[in-house]
Amino acid sequence: MAVAPKPELRARAVTDRGEIAAFLRRDRIYAAYPLGDLDGPNRARLAWGMAYDPRGRATALAMHHEGLVPQPLFLMGEPEGCRTILGSVLKPRDAYFQGTDAHERAIDDLYDLERPVRMLRMVVDRDTFRPFAGPADRLGAGDIDELNRLYQLGFRGGFPASVLDDGVYYGVRVRGKLVSAAGTHAINAAEGIAVVGNVMTHADFRGHDFAKMVTSAATAELLDRVTDVALNVHADNLPAIAAYARLGYRTHCQLVERLGRRRAGGWGLMRPIREAMRLTWPRDER
Repeated sequence: MAVAPKPELRARAVTDRGEIAAFLRRDRIYAAYPLGDLDGPNRARLAWGMAYDPRGRATALAMHHEGLVPQPLFLMGEPEGCRTILGSVLKPRDAYFQGTDAHERAIDDLYDLERPVRMLRMVVDRDTFRPFAGPADRLGAGDIDELNRLYQLGFRGGFPASVLDDGVYYGVRVRGKLVSAAGTHAINAAEGIAVVGNVMTHADFRGHDFAKMVTSAATAELLDRVTDVALNVHADNLPAIAAYARLGYRTHCQLVERLGRRRAGGWGLMRPIREAMRLTWPRDER
């Protein structure tokens, strides 16, 4: 059931780094992505909103990546506060929501939502990390074409070479061909957090532990810079979860990601009536 914005709550756009970071640190592993991006190369594209109770205490925070739609919209804190932010401060037409099950109540009456994708947030630190040895090599800007071919990214969607300069990427080659790679989504040494991602092994070369090798190599270098390294994995991908656990990653929480398109005009206000009359599409057929 959707939550209505509480009249006593207020929301505003925020830009103060200290205020934003203080809220994200309440659960820094859950907030690994926005905390990692806080000082990153894309920080100018981030829009932040915060909700406050009548005593002026922050209760919720939302972060939206501005740019081509749909972009990630991260939710943290009380659902009522998130609903207040989305009702008055951050109002993208399309967004890829990242939050928890509880946050669905903050967006259900504002957005038509696609099926949820359930993810596990896993994390490792220097004490729990267990390296997995293998012939993984550090990738540099000169490897960007090979990396984009591995990820099967087209000319328009390919990564720029800067991702290899700004991030940490490792790869495994077989007979000179890049067949497996892992890299980073975000690194923030000041906050002691990094996020591993873009783990990919070519279909013809799976089953050889290459993914563990490249993830291990990237994690090892990151742990020289930060105290915690996080990643996301689909909750039903048991082989991947087991592989990350082999490296010492442990589950911190479950996340829900879903695409949403904002309702227009009175269409959203009529939703309770439409649902009662069964005029909406079944959620599992969208």
